[in-house]
Amino acid sequence: MSIEVLKPGLMTTVQDLGRTGYQKYGVLVSGAMDADSLRLANMLAGNSENEAALEVTLMGPGPSLRFQKRALIAVTGADFSLTVNDEEVPLWRPVLVEEGSVLTFGMCKRGSRAYMAVAGGIAVPSVMDSKSTYVRAGIGGYKGRPLQKSDLLAAGELTPLSERMMEKLKDQLNQRGFAAPKWAVDQKYFLPLKKNPVIRVIKGEQLTAFTEASQGRFFQEAFRVTAKSDRMGYRLQGEVLELKKPLEMISEAVSFGTIQVPPDGNPIVLLADRQTAGGYPRIAHIISTDLSTVAQMMPGEQVKFELVSLYDAERMYIERETKISELSARLKLEYML
Repeated sequence: MSIEVLKPGLMTTVQDLGRTGYQKYGVLVSGAMDADSLRLANMLAGNSENEAALEVTLMGPGPSLRFQKRALIAVTGADFSLTVNDEEVPLWRPVLVEEGSVLTFGMCKRGSRAYMAVAGGIAVPSVMDSKSTYVRAGIGGYKGRPLQKSDLLAAGELTPLSERMMEKLKDQLNQRGFAAPKWAVDQKYFLPLKKNPVIRVIKGEQLTAFTEASQGRFFQEAFRVTAKSDRMGYRLQGEVLELKKPLEMISEAVSFGTIQVPPDGNPIVLLADRQTAGGYPRIAHIISTDLSTVAQMMPGEQVKFELVSLYDAERMYIERETKISELSARLKLEYML
């Protein structure tokens, strides 16, 4: 099965859940910015959660793709318009696309990234146990770069679940060029997209190194995501955060969601293509449950931070994983029995 890229969009790359286990060698994790949306797209296409899928950046016209053979897909993430042959296609559910049909990503209403999984996954070589694209190093994904016009993508081997999904949907195909079930996953249940969200964090290792006034401002004032933001990190602008005294640090490990404060006093939220270590004070860490919300923010949006305990962060993580496990079980019951 081949998918032809008619228009690549602003930034469309192949991503999975990242290149883990190599940070000790200085190799970045990369992977999906919104990992939960990628996982759910894969599940809805009958794949394992870590299959390679397309990450589509929706800050302008999205990509257009022609399906040279019939394929099962699922699209999650941002709230936007999606069409097949100019007919609107539902999101957050399996969709069977007929041979020769053209899928077009339209205008975005809320959020900034969409994820398209294809049954069987995007078939690209694995580099250091991952198919994720790291553009700056030119590794992984499709030739180590964003998609370009006329690229051809292949899919891998179908799972039994994908085969059953396609079998159930093929009788519903019509002149529109696609078929989808009436049910859908509730986007708000897994990815509540809110303008100017409040993001929950736990204390960073150097939180108390900042002045009392700066600590108060960090948790009370809003910060704006600047245009100088990318997959490596979001640069925020707001009330300047100040240290009690100059702090010389040895570089320490950082993670997805670490919030560092460089000397100019404006925080940086580290994201998927973050470096492996950082030498700036870490004022806070975003809890994993809120990382998808952060990944869907766009430049110009404002964000506020709310402090929660490690216990509450772990509780919310367990609740989210339970929801995802329940969805996986329900899909298997729906199509495999």
